[in-house]
Amino acid sequence: MPAAVLFDCDGVVVDSEGPTFDMLAEDLAARGLPLTHAEMERLFLGGTVEKVGLRAAELGADIPHGWAADFYERLYARLAEGTQLIPGILDVLDRLDAAGVPYAIGSNGTGRKMGVTIGQYPALAARLAGRMFSGIDLKMIKPAPDLYLHAARALGADPAACVVVEDSPTGARAARAAGMRCMGFAPQGDGAALAAEGAVIFRTMADLPTLLGLD
Repeated sequence: MPAAVLFDCDGVVVDSEGPTFDMLAEDLAARGLPLTHAEMERLFLGGTVEKVGLRAAELGADIPHGWAADFYERLYARLAEGTQLIPGILDVLDRLDAAGVPYAIGSNGTGRKMGVTIGQYPALAARLAGRMFSGIDLKMIKPAPDLYLHAARALGADPAACVVVEDSPTGARAARAAGMRCMGFAPQGDGAALAAEGAVIFRTMADLPTLLGLD
């Protein structure tokens, strides 16, 4: 059983990646860079909006100054219309609470974005109060290990005894750099990119408690 469990946010706790990629596909196509969802996942999953803009510009998109800030504002408005939780995540948190295992979130997204998405669920937001850490706000961007090390310290847990739950190779790389075991959430596809970073692949949140030694 881990000393603490550290979750990524987008695609692990909240189902925000679909709407984000929908918006991004429309935006980039209008700027001369049409991409499929699969291509965007390969290029951008786990990164910040700022890095998306830089990479898109390298690929030929017409990205103006201030694009990232403008995209964030439009994204916040879209996510505020309704963002679903990942099915089964509340059951996982219930099991962790029952076992006395602390948990936190470490996201490359902004604190404001987590406030928009998780804030739609007041009981969940209350459970996570003081335990939602933004890589952008803290200037600790994955795949550097700093964000997960910071989260472990905040929980008073030995990093080597922590487990990270991620859905992106970038986040899995951060976990590995932090010396933490990683469970790779891959509800679709083969999870090969996560496995290549050392993650143990699982398909549904119902499988996670067993992998965490809670059964």
